[in-house]
Amino acid sequence: MAARGEPSQVLAVLPARLASTRLPEKVLLAETGLPLFVHTARAVARARRVTRIVVATDDERVQGAAQIHGIEARLTDPRHPSGTDRVHEVARALAGEVPGGFEVVLNVQADEPEVEPSELDALIGAFEDPAVEAATLAAAITDPAELASTSVVKVVRDRRQDALYFSRAPLPSRAHARPDASAHPLALRHVGVYAFRPAALADFCALPPSPLECAENLEQLRWLEAGRRMRVLDARRAPRGIDTEEDYRAFVTRMGASPREAQR
Repeated sequence: MAARGEPSQVLAVLPARLASTRLPEKVLLAETGLPLFVHTARAVARARRVTRIVVATDDERVQGAAQIHGIEARLTDPRHPSGTDRVHEVARALAGEVPGGFEVVLNVQADEPEVEPSELDALIGAFEDPAVEAATLAAAITDPAELASTSVVKVVRDRRQDALYFSRAPLPSRAHARPDASAHPLALRHVGVYAFRPAALADFCALPPSPLECAENLEQLRWLEAGRRMRVLDARRAPRGIDTEEDYRAFVTRMGASPREAQR
């Protein structure tokens, strides 16, 4: 039985869009012996608080590969503008299958095979606080190059550990820093894993794209700009997502297993 306040019904949805721009059909790449999204699903399955995992895809090939590997998959509207909308479609469709509905919906991109299961559990645990309606993860920045890189999303948070702002630019600006300003990096590296209460997820998807979201190309800013809160939990590290051919080759090397070994 779940502890008082601990979510007992948690749905993890893995958006798996096939038409990725930088690395086409990456979720089906299988040089390790398993499709990339299967590695992600198996990592999520090791999170003890997750009670159901569904791959949300726009292509029957992904659905077929999921069935081969015993993973539940649902076809979603190919016109969705984001993975979050795909997650919401699945969560809404499945809500009636669980008495009382799911308490938390977890959004893990299908190209995150090295996501840390224990940190997913910690993210889910944030919802023991009834004030939390959305949450995400962030890790310390140790390399100055990460802080400067526009491909690394940064976040700063308040004393409650809620997000103040996300940006691709260095945060905060030190152009006019006071002499007593901390030299320690104040921003964290955002880890693109989200969790929502179902009602909050529906609210998020009902909001129109916001000016800050469009300027930074970061959909989470839509939530903050609407005056809503997002709890930011500490992650030990930022997992290495797969965005390019080089990323995938490095992942295959890290796996260090033959196809036969990978399927065991």
